[in-house]
Amino acid sequence: MEIEQLADEDCHINNGARKILLGKYEMGRLIGQGTFAKVYRGRNLATQENVAIKVLHKDQCGTPAYVAPEVLRKKGYDGAKADTWSCGVILFVLLSGHLPFRNENPMRMYVKILKAEYKFPPWISRDAERLISKLLVVDPEKRITIPEIRANSWFRKGLTQSNASPNDPGDDGNGAGSEDPEEFPGRTGSKHSPPFFNAFELISSMSSGFDLSSLFETRRRRNSMFTSKCPASTILTTLKSVANKLNFRVAVSDAEFKVKLQGKEEGRKGKLAVTAEVFEVASELVVVELSKCSGDTFEYTKFCEEEVRPALKDIVWSWQGDDIDSHEGQVGPSN
Repeated sequence: MEIEQLADEDCHINNGARKILLGKYEMGRLIGQGTFAKVYRGRNLATQENVAIKVLHKDQCGTPAYVAPEVLRKKGYDGAKADTWSCGVILFVLLSGHLPFRNENPMRMYVKILKAEYKFPPWISRDAERLISKLLVVDPEKRITIPEIRANSWFRKGLTQSNASPNDPGDDGNGAGSEDPEEFPGRTGSKHSPPFFNAFELISSMSSGFDLSSLFETRRRRNSMFTSKCPASTILTTLKSVANKLNFRVAVSDAEFKVKLQGKEEGRKGKLAVTAEVFEVASELVVVELSKCSGDTFEYTKFCEEEVRPALKDIVWSWQGDDIDSHEGQVGPSN
């Protein structure tokens, strides 16, 4: 079924009749609606084909930091071109570890988006910068298209066809593990690099205001996260050293780039156990996630703030939620 994304203001009544014309479509009765759009039964006047027509509200749809300038202007927009802008924001986040348009004041953030004002961190390659600059173009008519992205040299570099199946053996379907605090039983592998963090994980985790994981997790864990420019091996060694200094028991899985720490003293809810896992965002940037496996939440928070943060200050680029504007480098082109 074909779905056309149209703005409310593009609709007009045909000679006062109850039928509404939307370009080459004739719109009939309402068949459904949601938060951001209404869906009408429609007919293609040229082919007589029955279609479903989605009419978006003029108010912005989506997370403000990712929406295109034309969406913020509330004057109707091409959904595909607006999504291309959002892809540019996501690519920027994947390569830098933070959003391109950030400000505690929403209005100032909107001004940055409308002017495409952002800065590249120094580790992003020139080819990647050029692609992002073509994605984050204010004028949607001048913005790079999907076919042009597919032909881009940076996009095609290292592009391979994935043979992975969503139902690979060993995946229990819920992403939850049941590791022993001292070992990693049943886990083997010969990985030479950390697992990758996907776009949703990075954005929802590092942008504390947009953490949506509670919508999908039945059992919420308290996590702390930081980015680092150090190699994964260095981070694992440092974490192990910190654990030894704190008199914690340590189990290291080099193959999975994971360290498990367990306190030797009983707390209010048993021994505190923490897992630290390293994820690769780009070749020059990794994300480290600390998760409480057992023990008291207050003791875990105190442990992270008073023990872990000071001990890891030499390898941390930025902690989750911290402002890292001072680390940014080149100014992105304004279009």
